[in-house]
Amino acid sequence: MSRSRSLRFLLLFASISLHFISGFSDDSASSKNDTKTKPNVTSSSNTGPKVVIILLGIVAIGLFSVFLFKLWQKKKRDEQYARLLKLFEEDDELEVELGLRD
Repeated sequence: MSRSRSLRFLLLFASISLHFISGFSDDSASSKNDTKTKPNVTSSSNTGPKVVIILLGIVAIGLFSVFLFKLWQKKKRDEQYARLLKLFEEDDELEVELGLRD
């Protein structure tokens, strides 16, 4: 259940970051009029590295989330194992009180 929640968060973050990509482009009304006279080569060359950086950031956040989730699972598993050992641990005082052992 937590894994699906982190996946939803990752998809939400990816969709929000994709909306910011359009904000980085320089497509205003004045620049569209300028493109009729001279081609705008820098616009297409600037968006490529930005997209790669954003995708690398998303992948890094995803990998970090998976790492934290696995760490949390291991910690929880260790706590449950410790509780199980404590449950089946021999309690000498209880056996003496009940008269089962001298």
